[in-house]
Amino acid sequence: MSVLSIDVGTSLIKSVVYDAEGHEVAVARHATTVDRPHPGWAEQDMDAVWDAVVHTVREALDAVRDRGASPVWLVTFTAQGDGCWLVDEAGRPTGPAVLWSDGRAADTVTAWQRAGVLADAFRRNGSLTFAGLPNAILTWLAEHDPARLARSTTALTAAGWLFLRLTGERVIDESDASAPFLDHATGTYDQEVIDLFGLRAAERLLPDVVGDERRIAEITSAAAAELGVAAGLPVVMAPYDIAATARGIGVVNPGQACAVLGTTLCAEVVRTAVDTAGEPSGINIAYRGRERVLRAFPTLSGTEVLNWTAGVLGLAGAEELCAEAFRSAPGAHGLAFLPYLSPAGERAPFLDPRARGTFWGLSLEHSRADIARGVLEGLSLTLRDALTASRTDVSELRLCGGGARSDAWCGLIADVTGVPTTRSTDTELGAKGAFLTGLVLTGAESSMHRAADTYVHLGPAWEPDAERAALYTERYAAFLSWRALAREAGWQPHAPEASPLHTPKEEI
Repeated sequence: MSVLSIDVGTSLIKSVVYDAEGHEVAVARHATTVDRPHPGWAEQDMDAVWDAVVHTVREALDAVRDRGASPVWLVTFTAQGDGCWLVDEAGRPTGPAVLWSDGRAADTVTAWQRAGVLADAFRRNGSLTFAGLPNAILTWLAEHDPARLARSTTALTAAGWLFLRLTGERVIDESDASAPFLDHATGTYDQEVIDLFGLRAAERLLPDVVGDERRIAEITSAAAAELGVAAGLPVVMAPYDIAATARGIGVVNPGQACAVLGTTLCAEVVRTAVDTAGEPSGINIAYRGRERVLRAFPTLSGTEVLNWTAGVLGLAGAEELCAEAFRSAPGAHGLAFLPYLSPAGERAPFLDPRARGTFWGLSLEHSRADIARGVLEGLSLTLRDALTASRTDVSELRLCGGGARSDAWCGLIADVTGVPTTRSTDTELGAKGAFLTGLVLTGAESSMHRAADTYVHLGPAWEPDAERAALYTERYAAFLSWRALAREAGWQPHAPEASPLHTPKEEI
């Protein structure tokens, strides 16, 4: 029998069919559009996301039917996290989804930060609010679009939207609820955190939080007909994408770590308890009831930085950029790069909506290869920064995401972090994590540990080079000092006011 697993990413939706041994027998992908109607905004058409899910599912199922594969007995899925996907009483969108990468609420977050609200909330649940979380988005909407809130009845996430379309149920998984409102001790909303953010009036929009026992329901006849599967199949909502990805690469036990090299660079470490000590940073994600927590640091700038750099340098894409980068020497001949290119600033392992990217030490002597390498090293140093912030000893770092296809980058990360790296032989780790979750929740496997041991297969590994690791330890110290200087300077110079000398001729 086959399992259908869906991964609703921000820029790409994937549907994977797995056989009984957990091998990918069909994969279908469909690109989605992120709309940016105003500076700093990031939205998606919710119906278009559902349509893309239907498209990829049908394509994947058609492929396995042509090969005579066994029918699907289970549907499981994961999705991008955070954001705010509002629906009305009938379950229809009241507007576009506001995504995790949206920055319109940056001023709200800055005000909370200055007032100490963010630190107080972090000390309660271990998650640091940023502009793309529902508390910030709901606060912004209450001020700028109260009519939309008035006609909305539920604030879902991408996973909640998909679960609603598949099963008719309105809920939120514990992992998605972790930031910003979850009380990890009870698995319910923390009323004090809700009050800290002044969101008592919006509490009516928050869906029920569900743990493992309620993240499974039957697919509706209507959804089954759209997807082309049998009605009544079980549907499992796995943890949201970064947590599902950690499961998909076998990071399930305390002390294990992984890093997603994707739209977000995200370092994740499994712990047994929520960590609310140290400088407020990152998020603590409910990972397995009250027993496991995933300490995660999802950045706002990831492989999009590579695509941007490739375009600026006249290269075909990230793959060609990586090839160019390794024509330069370790350290990029003194060139360094702070990779904070998201218009929303940065959220992990520090929060600053004003954060912007910066080259340090650039001169006429630097080549295109130096620039490319400096960018790759800057991204790799952010992973080291996150692992340091996790305050956990890590003996192995498992890599996944599109960037992990580069052997050279995997080796560079080992050198920069000083930790051995490896990667999976699977191509879709979020979908694989959803697959494993589905097996455990339906009873097909007895535990996540056993499921990971059975179905996760690792590929090549890279050991840190002692000489290069020492170099990057020095570079990391410099990286932190340069970032401190950039923050003190406000990250970017203020644009001067318009001069009469530049007034358009027709206005003179």
